[in-house]
Amino acid sequence: MKKAYFILLLVCALFLNACTNNKSQNSKNSDSLNVKSPYFGQKLPGLTPEIFAPGVVSLNGRFEHSVSFSPKLDEIYYTASIKDEDPSIYFSKLEGEKWTSPKKANFTKGKKAGEMQGFVSPKGDKIYFTAHNPFTLPEHEESVKAWYVNRLDNSWSEATQLDSPINKDFVFYLNQATNGDLYYFNVSKRKTYYAPNRNGKFPEVHEVEIGGAHAFIAPSQDYIVVNARNTEDAQRKSDIYVYFKQNDGTWSKAINLGPEVNSKFAETCPSITPDGKYLFFAKYEEEGGESNIYWVSTEVIENLRP
Repeated sequence: MKKAYFILLLVCALFLNACTNNKSQNSKNSDSLNVKSPYFGQKLPGLTPEIFAPGVVSLNGRFEHSVSFSPKLDEIYYTASIKDEDPSIYFSKLEGEKWTSPKKANFTKGKKAGEMQGFVSPKGDKIYFTAHNPFTLPEHEESVKAWYVNRLDNSWSEATQLDSPINKDFVFYLNQATNGDLYYFNVSKRKTYYAPNRNGKFPEVHEVEIGGAHAFIAPSQDYIVVNARNTEDAQRKSDIYVYFKQNDGTWSKAINLGPEVNSKFAETCPSITPDGKYLFFAKYEEEGGESNIYWVSTEVIENLRP
């Protein structure tokens, strides 16, 4: 069961060494729920990654990853779980001048044991996510599919499995470009694909000629961030890389984000905020191998642009 979790989450079986984490869960962090800010009142990071909302979003002793904000930056969705537990999507909303306490979304209302990697569409009218049966069941991998919910007035619709060739395989980490195209990772084929938006339908899929996993298309659509094994350093299980779109429409070679972002720990599940200003990712640095959510200015990416 533990092995299956790591296959889902890290693709490349990222089993990590222990290390003392540096989260702080003091009252100052808890007070951030009362601050009217797109980012829980956190000090905006520069070129050095900072842990995100410790004691509120990032908690000791669990896995956290896969962050998505609504277009207006007044909702956050992220995935969390403890070891040997199916993952759940958590969310918080900025209501008035206060962020609500994070709680489980439970989009499938118990139909699926695990829900993860929620992504709010660029228009804010849908959330795409991955859902699956319990890790303990033999057909677990075959059950991992793409789902979505539609936004209603103050809630979300009944969850629906996406009717698309996307779901012919074991897939996850859906995210959507501004033009509506869906990007995702096909675990069965260990490749990134995209499905062109055809009037809200996704009847065909195409391979994206890049490496790595957990690919995330930037709002500007001119670069993609991924996590991948560092082939130049055997000790680096997973780093964050960027691919820039070239003038001919192809993608550049992978560029490592360097020591400003990557470390001796594994960094995974990168995502870009809707305003394009911040990169979020998971760092597996806790003593028990669990992950924290970090964020950093996307200037670290722009500084690498050819």
